[in-house]
Amino acid sequence: MENIEESTVQKPKSKRIFYLDALRALAILSVIIIHVAASTQYLVNGHSAVYPFLSSSWFLNDIMALCFRIGVVLFLMLAGALSLGRSWEIKTFLGRRIPRIVLPFAFWGFVLSALIAAYVWFVPNGIANFSAFNLGRIEPLLSYDLIGFLTFLYNYYMAYSYTSYAYWFFWMILGTYLIMPIFDKWVANSSLNELEYFLFFWLITCIFDFTLDISFPIKLTYFVSPIGLVVLGYYLRHTERKWLNNPYIALLLIIAACVCEVAISATYSTPDSIYKLDRYSIFTAIEVIGIWQLFRNIGKFNIHIRFFENPKGIFRRAISGLAKNSYGIYLVQYFMIAAMDGIVTMLGISTKSYPLTVFLIFVLSTFVSWAVIELLSYIPGLGKAIGSK
Repeated sequence: MENIEESTVQKPKSKRIFYLDALRALAILSVIIIHVAASTQYLVNGHSAVYPFLSSSWFLNDIMALCFRIGVVLFLMLAGALSLGRSWEIKTFLGRRIPRIVLPFAFWGFVLSALIAAYVWFVPNGIANFSAFNLGRIEPLLSYDLIGFLTFLYNYYMAYSYTSYAYWFFWMILGTYLIMPIFDKWVANSSLNELEYFLFFWLITCIFDFTLDISFPIKLTYFVSPIGLVVLGYYLRHTERKWLNNPYIALLLIIAACVCEVAISATYSTPDSIYKLDRYSIFTAIEVIGIWQLFRNIGKFNIHIRFFENPKGIFRRAISGLAKNSYGIYLVQYFMIAAMDGIVTMLGISTKSYPLTVFLIFVLSTFVSWAVIELLSYIPGLGKAIGSK
């Protein structure tokens, strides 16, 4: 297979680096997978769980929740890889980046809130059906007035509603973007060795603050994630260190990190509580370093499969489509997962086969979310508002 860093997908007036698109596609698919795991966790956890503790279904849920907890991390790394080191003027950077995340957030928060309100208010037995579909808290809507809707809308934007829990990402990435122009100046005038100095202390925070849950004696607040991941993305895109660009080492890092995550979770979990490592733990850092470098250097395996290499083939077009629509998909996918989870539950599938349950929810919610964004992107002028590039 050709070196996918050098492979690009040509579009009118644009040139995309394929391995970065592939990482973005993996990021959004990983987000959907962990949210499917979260929405079905009740089946393997607690007194009413259908599938017993440490069963194959329990491990499937655990692997989904831990090994695919890389989506947000990869999005942060991609932001750094694509934005840092360019000596932005603060006004220019914020003027380009902030509207890209604010407009889709405002658009989809309002649209999804309005859809939920319309369903609860106007569909016969809407409240009862809403609860059956597990779509979240609707207390403010029970007042059936404008104040109730505005309260619900505010809760939706603040990520208080079940179907908007994923919206915490907007507030985190907004804060990251606000500080990135400052880091951009430093990165643009730093060598890769100087970036390694920063990343060394960032890794210490991953070990102590987010893995061992122990405060390091030296206060390292300025090295704490997510900004460390932003710098890491830029560094990995440009580093030429041989061991980091060895795809076999990258595979080893991924496997070792995932095995450790699942083993630790199985050791410390109980029938009533699943132990989860922090998103910014050292194991997640190791895993995403391996994934990034594997994607960047996969051509070094020297394996040629035309299905994956054809720039006009289905595979690469799908990857590019997912990458292009990833932010919009992110904003609607939890709503779709909740709806699909409700449908699968009502059909009784969840009590018969856990693997089939998560497969159906994942495929349906991914396809529907993607289709909605893709179709709306064809409406002139709507692309920026829905999260499609």
